[in-house]
Amino acid sequence: MNTGKISARHRIMRGVLWSTIALSAVPAAAASEDTPTYDIVVRNGTIIDGSGLEGFRGDIAITNGRIVAVGEIGRSKITQTIDATGLVVAPGFINIHSHAEPEAVSTAANMLVQGVTTEIINADGSGSVDIAAELSGYAAKGLAENIGAYIGFNAIWQDAMGERDVRPSAAQIAAMRGVLERNLATGAWGVASGLDYRPAYYAKPDEVIAILSAAAPWRTNFPNHDRLRPEDNLSSYKGMEETITIGSAAGLTPVITHIKSAGKERGQAAKVLEMVAAASARNNWTAIDIYPYLAGQTLLQAFLVPGWAADGGSEAMLARFRDPKIRPQLVEAAEYAMATRLGGAEGIALPQLGKRLTDIMAAENIRAGEAVLRTLERDPLTYANMTFGAESDVVAFLKYPDTAVACDCGATLQNRGHPRYYGSFPKILGHYVRDTGAITLTDAVRKLTALPAAIIGAVDRGWIAPGMRADLAIFDPAAIRDHATFEAPTRMPEGMRHVLVNGAVALADGKATGARAGAVLRRDAHMPSRRMTPATATRRLAATARSSGVVVTFDLEQRTGARTASGSIKLTDTRTGHIWMAEHIGVLQTSGAWASVTATLKDKTGSRKAVTLTFDGAGDNVGKSVMSVALAEDQPIVMTAEGHVQTD
Repeated sequence: MNTGKISARHRIMRGVLWSTIALSAVPAAAASEDTPTYDIVVRNGTIIDGSGLEGFRGDIAITNGRIVAVGEIGRSKITQTIDATGLVVAPGFINIHSHAEPEAVSTAANMLVQGVTTEIINADGSGSVDIAAELSGYAAKGLAENIGAYIGFNAIWQDAMGERDVRPSAAQIAAMRGVLERNLATGAWGVASGLDYRPAYYAKPDEVIAILSAAAPWRTNFPNHDRLRPEDNLSSYKGMEETITIGSAAGLTPVITHIKSAGKERGQAAKVLEMVAAASARNNWTAIDIYPYLAGQTLLQAFLVPGWAADGGSEAMLARFRDPKIRPQLVEAAEYAMATRLGGAEGIALPQLGKRLTDIMAAENIRAGEAVLRTLERDPLTYANMTFGAESDVVAFLKYPDTAVACDCGATLQNRGHPRYYGSFPKILGHYVRDTGAITLTDAVRKLTALPAAIIGAVDRGWIAPGMRADLAIFDPAAIRDHATFEAPTRMPEGMRHVLVNGAVALADGKATGARAGAVLRRDAHMPSRRMTPATATRRLAATARSSGVVVTFDLEQRTGARTASGSIKLTDTRTGHIWMAEHIGVLQTSGAWASVTATLKDKTGSRKAVTLTFDGAGDNVGKSVMSVALAEDQPIVMTAEGHVQTD
């Protein structure tokens, strides 16, 4: 488990150094000339790099899908120039709570126009129990954005247990643990859950922990839609408390997803954040994600029909509706849920029907609970937009340092009846940054990029730095804004000028280009979920790694307030004597005995390579005691490493 605790310490260890060195991003030039060639240079933008530090004017050079230089780009040969004068250049936004549709990711226009370059699917525990096959399906027609996947607890539970409220046997728990482990080995970015949704709702906390603990060696995260139970008076606070308890007990990083203080608990953000901060102080670092709306969307039955009434699935539920002895209980239960968690029937809209619940009540002269049951009898899969929160809570949650922004939406070709599919990220940058000043632009970008990358464990996205993948969002800070509303949820935002995905222009002058440069992203065991290293921390990394044919040595330091690390990186091919040295070094990320850095290396001929180096001092805990270096994209060579990490 990633404790997230930063302390002054200096530990010598054997561990893992994972690195990917791209094939030469820049063709070799004559040694006397040493003139680099770049695919794209983004000129004269205000670079906000994801760190939370203030922006600066500069250029960004890109080749082979990687950022190879940042700042003043000297003499060079450039294939394409993007003029970013007057614009902000940020890392591409990372949506860690995605409901992207397989048929939409090849275009992803509604996400690109918001600046999103990466989505992590299977939020709320949904999806397949075989994410390798699932991701292949998503990528079948090409990807306009990057796609990764959680393994969904709900999917695993339903596959094993069906729709019934029954207890799993020891053999069933072991089988579910095995499914979880196989999908983590395939590249899952965490274990997502929606314990508020049936049938996972029926899982007892100790059963969830028993299954999730199989993921502990992977040091990953547990995003959960908190479970509101009648025995807890449908308390969202109690639901969030359960998320922290389960995640911590299972050895994972809890993530309170699309956080809200709902219904009768509106206005209690301070109490919730006190609980979250206390958990983090106990070495149970807890993260948050949020979207900027006061109404959510889900199946009408999900929140308003009690769990016992839905036991066995839709047909069993509808049969109970028809029972004259049970129906009055269900009417009362629906109205209790509306009053307690939603603030009443007035806050429920039915976008598929083009009306509100109160319209049905008036037209049929019935009470609220009866209107719910009749609506579900006509279509059990009716969706509802349900008001839950208070604006003051949204602002308070958004200000919390460990809150990432995610939209609870995703790439779509449909009108989904909620503005979050078209407006979430521009609304943050327009309304909450520029118009109200609730948060700063630099912190907003951090919450859209480097923070979500750290939560899921990504190492080479979320920052603008040498060696990072070239995912960029370029926008006009004076013009960026959302236009989607609940009445017109597909209105496009404005202000996002250009978006690059893996170095390809996916959005140009606000229009999707049709480029399909997105990639399927997979996590490995050396990408822990972690708290971002604060900009105020000084961090150091020194290590040497060897294998048959390759030796890598590096000695790096990133001082307080510095944007990037300084020091040396040397890669030697011992078979040929070929040596590569660091030309530009990126951000040194650290977490306990773990560290990662990106860089551009250069040999004596002027050829350059982008590199990601990850030192994992906990290597033995994940079944390996090795380092890996790849001399081709995503094909790491494994080697043993020795070194130390220090964070002050």
